[in-house]
Amino acid sequence: MEKNLKKQHLPFFHCFSKVKKAKILFGCCSSFSICFNNLLLFFHVSSGSSGDILLTQTPGSQSVVLGQTVSIRCKTSTSVGTYLNWYLQKPGEAPKLLIYSSTSRQSGVSTRFSGSGSGTDFTLTVSGVQTEDSGDYYCQQVTAPVHTVIQRRTKTSVS
Repeated sequence: MEKNLKKQHLPFFHCFSKVKKAKILFGCCSSFSICFNNLLLFFHVSSGSSGDILLTQTPGSQSVVLGQTVSIRCKTSTSVGTYLNWYLQKPGEAPKLLIYSSTSRQSGVSTRFSGSGSGTDFTLTVSGVQTEDSGDYYCQQVTAPVHTVIQRRTKTSVS
């Protein structure tokens, strides 16, 4: 793949090279900043027209106490099987892949993070929350190159 890259694909490759091992199906972004402005959805974010997959996360934000167990739910408007990923983004940093294919933990991610679900309902669970777990959590469907609309992220702060 790398030797076939064209100049216009370089930002796209740079965005996604870190998550290549997760075997994510991905689309293209027109620039590095757009990749991350689109929250690594990899597919064009639109207003919700026919054929789009709507992702809704709950809760929208939460404050948790150190050591607590936290669950974040993601619901998709159409079944995506187990093709759902979870990310954590901290201020000033790129999103970090935590869970791919609904339940598989990315290499190097703490065992405190676990994913479950299939079809349209998914959950990310963080056991024994630590201060470094604060940030914005995102779910992402990776079924096919269709439009994705994300309703909200889950902002989590630990105290």
